[in-house]
Amino acid sequence: MGKSKMRTNKKTILLLSLMPIFLLSNCVSVQQPSEFAGRSEPDEEKQQNSSTAKRFQQSATQKPTVVESAMQLSQQHAKLSEETAVLRQQNRDFNERNKQFKDQVVALEAQLKQAQKELSEANEILIAMRIELNNWKTDIIGFRDEMRGAEKAQLEALLKILKVLGGEDKMESARNNKDTSSSSVASLRKSIRP
Repeated sequence: MGKSKMRTNKKTILLLSLMPIFLLSNCVSVQQPSEFAGRSEPDEEKQQNSSTAKRFQQSATQKPTVVESAMQLSQQHAKLSEETAVLRQQNRDFNERNKQFKDQVVALEAQLKQAQKELSEANEILIAMRIELNNWKTDIIGFRDEMRGAEKAQLEALLKILKVLGGEDKMESARNNKDTSSSSVASLRKSIRP
């Protein structure tokens, strides 16, 4: 490894020492003899001027100049920065709306839980009321015979009162006709009720 480093160092030193010689040889201009100087300089200058003019014309037509490129880039940068600002504002707006929607969702979830709780309580109350109503119906239907017996006792008591007051004839005829007994009881009920 030591030998290879030395070889590369020697090559590098040699190249560095030869570089100024090459550069100087390119910078030295060759002087032309005086007899050709008068004739060739204008032609040569014209050719150089035309070649440089063509070079600048070609570069102008083919590629934009550095200034024009910089202006285009600055315009594009300005346009993109405006678009970025608009997109950032839209992003902020969307984030705000998203936050509002989240707040609404939280509030609506609370309302939904409350409504579900109230609905379950109302269902329980409704079921309890229906059970009570069914019990009441069975009690009323169960006491129907007792109620009929109580009404029959009331009618018999009313008949006795009517007998005492002098209503014997009508009552005995009502008893004789068993078919019409129910209608006479109904008529008695109507006459008793005001």
